Amino acid sequence: MSGLPPAPRREETSPPSQLSRGKTNAAAAALPCPCGPAERGRAACSTMKMHFSIPVSEQLLEKFGGRYVLYSVYLEGFLFCKVRYSQLHHWNDQLRRIFGSTVPAFPPKFYLAMTKSMADERRSQLEQYLQSVTVNPSITNSDVFISFFRKLQQDTFKIQTQRASLDVYLADGRNVRLDIQTSDTADRVLEVVSYKMGLSRELIGYFSLFFIQDHSNGVLSVVKKVAEFELPYVSLQSMKESDCKIGIRKWYMDPSLDKMLMDCRASVNLLYMQALQEIEKNWVKPTDGQMQKLESLQKAANKMKVLELVQEVQHYGYIQLDPCTCDYPEVGCSAAVHVGNNEISCCIKLPSNQTKEVSFKINRVRCWQVTFLGAITQPKDQGHEQTLELRFEYNDSDSWRWIVFYTKQAFLLSSCLKKIISEQLMKTTKGDKEMQIEMPESLKSKKYSVQQSQIAHSGFIPRKRILVRPNKEDGVFEKIREEDL
Repeated sequence: MSGLPPAPRREETSPPSQLSRGKTNAAAAALPCPCGPAERGRAACSTMKMHFSIPVSEQLLEKFGGRYVLYSVYLEGFLFCKVRYSQLHHWNDQLRRIFGSTVPAFPPKFYLAMTKSMADERRSQLEQYLQSVTVNPSITNSDVFISFFRKLQQDTFKIQTQRASLDVYLADGRNVRLDIQTSDTADRVLEVVSYKMGLSRELIGYFSLFFIQDHSNGVLSVVKKVAEFELPYVSLQSMKESDCKIGIRKWYMDPSLDKMLMDCRASVNLLYMQALQEIEKNWVKPTDGQMQKLESLQKAANKMKVLELVQEVQHYGYIQLDPCTCDYPEVGCSAAVHVGNNEISCCIKLPSNQTKEVSFKINRVRCWQVTFLGAITQPKDQGHEQTLELRFEYNDSDSWRWIVFYTKQAFLLSSCLKKIISEQLMKTTKGDKEMQIEMPESLKSKKYSVQQSQIAHSGFIPRKRILVRPNKEDGVFEKIREEDL
């Protein structure tokens, strides 16, 4: 799985009305989950679009001389699969037979020979289509969705269905070895590892699988969350060059949700191991007094007390990003970023070497977008390091401004923001049901409360134009007929 970042177009969803008075390039609204807690006790789910993109396509020759276009589909910035237009067209027909008019419009056929600009337009349309399809959880949870991408992922990386072993790592460095099928989805693998660990079925949804890197200098990097329909075994094989491994971690951004897991020994063990790991890796910032108490409780093997005390420690329950740069409060600043508990917490180093602690509150964020900042030049998606940015529109001292982070973990940061908002919206929905019309007027008019129409998450904006990569002997697609696709 190549680490080449995507360069998608903006997503085709109308922005909230508030955005019409400001920037309108953030397009996909963050909506509350219509289905409530999902099966197996998922802590929260989001109806926002997945991070699908199609940054490049290839023109290839058929065995008997025809030509076709192969599109590289990326998920969370990593190559996920390759697909032809005809395959997507057939899949769309299947979706429409099941889900009817809820399926977004599919890019139309061309009945003339395609030029390069037409091919690039189709690539963009297919990208928007994939992003829009994933808004509907009924579609993404369906067999027709999962089986389609299962086959594409296996075909792309040439891995047939067979028995295999897969190691899933715990936060303390130990691993759980699983006997699986190479075609098992992350959802299935998570169920298997949870069963082996004795994790209550109702609590599985509070955890997820992640691709993780342990660097030689002791630094821990969370690369990406594994999508539920993704095949972990296949993805891991494709990421071997990145020296990644699969780990199980909690997947919620509100630390107070820990209390939902305290009645299960296995979930307490997972939380405890992750808390100790984050202390060891300096993800959390205990004071000297807190550290002494934590060490004492750890020696006494009092896991419940450790988890109770660590709740008070700065950045507990946050995800830490690798060091990055930002343009706040001025261009050229470096930043250590923690995201969680309704904020992006940053320790910013100014060009003058002064440091500044900044907390960007999520309820002051109006929208955000991920942008690819590089050119695709390498063949066959064997990429070098590329640069991504995540920018968000923020109410800073009663004025809106864009703040930019340049980080290769921009998609991970975006996923964390989506998770925070989905948890806030579920809280708001639950509170509305409990309070009904008894909500105090002061809360109704609170300036920065999170509302459905306030937050928007954009698609991906290409800074540099990404060209379709043709064969060397032909710089355009004029010879490709529709029936070849």
